[in-house]
Amino acid sequence: MTAFTQIEGGGVTSALGFKAAGIHAGFRKEPERRDLALVVADEPCAAAGTFTKNIFCSAPVIISREHLSDGGTGAPSYGTARAVVVNSGIANAATGAPGLEHAREMARITADAVGCTEEEVLVASTGVIGQHLPLDPFKTGVPQAFAEASREGGASAARAIMTTDTHPKEYAVSFSGDDLGFDGVTFTVGGMSKGSGMIMPNMATMIAIVTTDAPIAAAHLSQILRDAVGVSFNKITVDSDTSTNDTCVTLASGAAAPGAAPIEPGTPAYCALAAAYKEVCTHLARMMAADGEGATRLVTVHVAGAATDADADAAARTIANSPLVKTAIYGHDANWGRIAAAAGRSGAAFRQEDVSIDIMGMPVCRGGLTVAFDEDEALRRFEAPEIAIDVNLGAGTCETTMWTCDFSHDYVTINGDYRT
Repeated sequence: MTAFTQIEGGGVTSALGFKAAGIHAGFRKEPERRDLALVVADEPCAAAGTFTKNIFCSAPVIISREHLSDGGTGAPSYGTARAVVVNSGIANAATGAPGLEHAREMARITADAVGCTEEEVLVASTGVIGQHLPLDPFKTGVPQAFAEASREGGASAARAIMTTDTHPKEYAVSFSGDDLGFDGVTFTVGGMSKGSGMIMPNMATMIAIVTTDAPIAAAHLSQILRDAVGVSFNKITVDSDTSTNDTCVTLASGAAAPGAAPIEPGTPAYCALAAAYKEVCTHLARMMAADGEGATRLVTVHVAGAATDADADAAARTIANSPLVKTAIYGHDANWGRIAAAAGRSGAAFRQEDVSIDIMGMPVCRGGLTVAFDEDEALRRFEAPEIAIDVNLGAGTCETTMWTCDFSHDYVTINGDYRT
């Protein structure tokens, strides 16, 4: 198994062949708030993306799908790209024909600044739905961002895509190509993401950009991304709401091994690269769940003993989305009955007399019946930053893990005041 090395302070520009910048362009009123991010590859490179399945999808999602030759909602999206531009503050969703034209112009302005074709630019927006996206901030901001872009600019880009996030989300790992057919080569996968509300992705995350310097064809890169998304961003939920703007894109420069033949599926190098993508995407996804709006705890829900993968996902997703489970965790209440009730209404097939439930490693239910536990010890364990819920349905061998967070009073305050 390939060993990965976490890159301290790593992010979207850790891989060779990329630079980035995050600036204040004017989408937000606060002059100190960065609101425009630009990630640029040194050369046009393989690219792939996954996007929201929300029918009310945003204009940037539609345009990026077109630029990646998407065959339709949920179909594999891949092609060639040189740059990704993201604005925060305005989602450019539910904006009709003018919104589509503004998203296209967003790409044109970026293409002119970078020196590539419009189709080689991927676009993304995040913020308030229903507001029209002004173009003037792009006209002045994109050239500024391109002039400032550097290998050190990943951190500023990660801040520029934030909305209600309390901190930027970045992560990168490297691994050796020795024994993988690339002796003496070090490969890197790094990325950034944003999202803390309207989070239950049905593809990826609200916004995520992942880069690698490994050589790989776009079609194979697309498969790696989709596999990674399936076990990471598609396994988190904050509030069960799927955004209109969910976008996860990846670019592969090949700069770590110039002139090398592309990595092929089934090879050790492919397996290592796929594992690195899962590592980076899972870390970013967990960071998003932990930073859920108003959250005080990251919650890991592990469901085992399901009859099918679909049953495991249904049970875990229903438990993770349950407001009663999430508020009980906020209140430090080991109320396992709420977990059992959520699993029971999930649609998963099982018998209640076969179910076991643990909270933070403490048995609280066996055979569908209560198990006496120390309430004081439970309160002590609730002080941990991550709360683990383990459920065994006793119906099979399938299992899955999802990540969520608790619901606090602040979640209502943040969302009650979000637009006004």
